[in-house]
Amino acid sequence: MKNAIDQGSVEFQIENNIATITFQHPLSNSLPGKVLRKLASTITELGEREAVRVIILKSAGERAFCAGASFDELISIEDLETGTVFFSGFAGVINAARKCPKFIIGRVQGKAVGGGVGMASAVDYCLATKFAAVKLSELAIGIGPFVVGPAVARKIGTSGMSHLAINATEWQTAEWAREKGLYTQIFDNVEEMDAEVVALATRLASSNPEAMALLKKAIWEGTEHWDELLAERAAMSGKLVLSDFTIQAINKFKQK
Repeated sequence: MKNAIDQGSVEFQIENNIATITFQHPLSNSLPGKVLRKLASTITELGEREAVRVIILKSAGERAFCAGASFDELISIEDLETGTVFFSGFAGVINAARKCPKFIIGRVQGKAVGGGVGMASAVDYCLATKFAAVKLSELAIGIGPFVVGPAVARKIGTSGMSHLAINATEWQTAEWAREKGLYTQIFDNVEEMDAEVVALATRLASSNPEAMALLKKAIWEGTEHWDELLAERAAMSGKLVLSDFTIQAINKFKQK
């Protein structure tokens, strides 16, 4: 049987100038380093393809959108370099989405934790179901949402990000996330959400690619320093994950 760190995948398909990226992992779509790196490279590759005009980002399954960092990989980190590389995987996904010249539509069918909230924040337009509650649980295991923080704060403001980061054990509802600006719309079920995702993607696929690329660049103005910023943040998390506090906290979470 495969180790959890080696499981998971990222796949994509292109139809009618719409690329759909689907990531999956059997443990609630958690994100080991391998999946993070593949996700970042896939976003970058599709951004460069002339046949792609808009991208949909989704996860597999009907329940959790993304459980965030892989606990199995976190607990296996034994030195600063390895820790920094792992958290750089989240930085890579956020920066790939930020720099991609195509609009990315997020499709969030269920709960999003930690890095999952970061991914929902890094897309350009995010749709969700009423089951898509959010939580930044990093502080509860002795680290913090340092890498995803800039993306989350950009979407929901410093106040909203602080609320999630400090109250690390409590879920906030999808409606809360919509009111804060993380989600643009929430739906009663997946079918209604998917109908709107397809309708929006279809409209964008027929829009002027040059105009969309310029608009995306304007929307993300002021984030040009994020390559350096998120690298620094990854090093912060990489150091904290080595602490006895964090190791014990992760083990407790795994035993639940």
